[in-house]
Amino acid sequence: MKKIVITALATLLFCSNQIMAQTPSGATPEGLVIYSLPGTSINLVVEAQKETFIAGPYAQYAQKYLGTAARTENSVTYSMSSIQFHPYIEADATSRIAINLSGKNIAAANFLQFCSQGLIIASDSYTGKPEAWRFPSIAANDQFAGKGVGGNLTSTTTTLYKSVMTESGFQRVAVEQKQVVEKSIEKKAEEVANSIFNLRRKRVEIITGDTDAIFNGEALGAAIEEINRLEQEYLTLFFGVTETSFQQMSFDVVPKAGNDKHIYVAFRISETQGLLPASNMSGRPIVLELILDEGTRSTTIQQAAAAAAGRSRSQMIYYRVPATVTARILDGQQVLLQTRVPVYQLGSVHSFPIETLISK
Repeated sequence: MKKIVITALATLLFCSNQIMAQTPSGATPEGLVIYSLPGTSINLVVEAQKETFIAGPYAQYAQKYLGTAARTENSVTYSMSSIQFHPYIEADATSRIAINLSGKNIAAANFLQFCSQGLIIASDSYTGKPEAWRFPSIAANDQFAGKGVGGNLTSTTTTLYKSVMTESGFQRVAVEQKQVVEKSIEKKAEEVANSIFNLRRKRVEIITGDTDAIFNGEALGAAIEEINRLEQEYLTLFFGVTETSFQQMSFDVVPKAGNDKHIYVAFRISETQGLLPASNMSGRPIVLELILDEGTRSTTIQQAAAAAAGRSRSQMIYYRVPATVTARILDGQQVLLQTRVPVYQLGSVHSFPIETLISK
């Protein structure tokens, strides 16, 4: 089984309080800071191996001349070779909050403290990632060009008859006529098969010393190596060649809070089409499952604000503590990857008085 590559990346965050509606056209008052609670998106970088098989031109004659059946149809197959798991931290657009830090030194210091710990984040923060691209097919139609052992033409003799006047009358006389014609595919296959057996016979003669030529040291190894190369080249005319390339694509999954079960179709894979997006139903689904630890409870900003209303009248910083989940990538019942990762939007939202001094 191919090794599945696991990579976990994390990023620093930025910046936090009172829930306030925003108008796109309105100017932001002096001292008012807009921030968002952090959210987690999961990026999967998947690599699939593409095997392109090109059948040999003499495949249909392999059984007849070599005694072994060969594949006669071209084919393309894909199989997954690696998955990289990257959690990214970005601003949660559904939880934008405004807070007034004007003239409040302690409030500004507390705000920066929460920023540095990643509990709040700038409203336009985003951690980018490189683009992925598909490898082009490297299969060509001239894989077997120039690998034949004989010319493309041969001569045939045709016997014709003509009438010749003799003393006894007209007699029918045979006349041979030679002409150059193109060899049939079967004739070419027969020649290549004979060459393969000749190479094998020569190899045995060289190894056993049953030859007029004398091979010593490096010359012996070079001769055997060249015979092996020619044999493999001729065999591809019957048994075809397999080309290998790789396809890499990137897929993003954003977990949604409030779901009882967190199961997402991350992407799909087809044995004939390769890696596909989750919306393409022609491939089998590869699933991302997030399993929350027992006792984990998700809360919203509204719930945190309601809980803080009875405790303090001062302005609050609202921050989010992530929930640590077990993330699994599944292909049917087979677990391809498993790791633990914090997911912010599945965690809980808390509040803190903005003007409370934080001891260091």
